[in-house]
Amino acid sequence: MRRRTDSEDEATAEEPGRPSKSARKREAHAAQDLGEELLRLRESDLVALNLPETLAEAVRLGRRITSRAGAARQRQYIGKLMRDIDTEPIRAALNARSALDARGTEEFKRIEGWRARLVREGAPALEELRRWHPDINAAEWAQRISRAQAEQAGGHAAGAGRELFRALRALFATMP
Repeated sequence: MRRRTDSEDEATAEEPGRPSKSARKREAHAAQDLGEELLRLRESDLVALNLPETLAEAVRLGRRITSRAGAARQRQYIGKLMRDIDTEPIRAALNARSALDARGTEEFKRIEGWRARLVREGAPALEELRRWHPDINAAEWAQRISRAQAEQAGGHAAGAGRELFRALRALFATMP
């Protein structure tokens, strides 16, 4: 085995201003992780990102690969392509999408909580809902609630619970 000379060591040492090998590896792994997120997107979301065509095609191909080893190679290839582009706009778009999904989930949980409360408590919960939104038609809402309560007590789903949920979603959409 040949030993390296001092001049060879200096030539291979890190150049000033150039990221270290560890930093470059972290960036490569981050790019590959971002590429894996792209693989999980729906086609419409992928198109909305307006990716370079080679990257978009690599992602589409990566979705179709069923071989574990082939899929791993494709993910590495996607990561390699990701290193050649500015990933910040993609990260920002994915973060915005994630925040939007989180808000949608939170809204769904809030509406579902109100529906369960209205079915469980009935009139007292309806009165509190009227305090939040005084211009609702109490008689109409009482009918919706009683149909949903009867549906739940009967153990069969006829759609009254879904109707109550849709009415709550429409009501909350009009609230500030």
